[in-house]
Amino acid sequence: MTEKQLADKLREMYDNAPEGKQVVNIHLFGIIYADEIVGKRYSINNIVRGAELPESYKAEINKAINLSEYVIVK
Repeated sequence: MTEKQLADKLREMYDNAPEGKQVVNIHLFGIIYADEIVGKRYSINNIVRGAELPESYKAEINKAINLSEYVIVK
């Protein structure tokens, strides 16, 4: 995936999250796509900016990426 595709996916996950669960989906995005983001050295800043989400979500994605090696998605 490209950074643009990841940004689109992030926006999609955010927009389709159940009410009150948007941040959960931000975390889920970081967990699911951690290997892609880290492996290709993509900029989380560019992904968040491309998704047109608040800059503060960079920290949430970073947290999720760090958790990704310990979490299995149901």
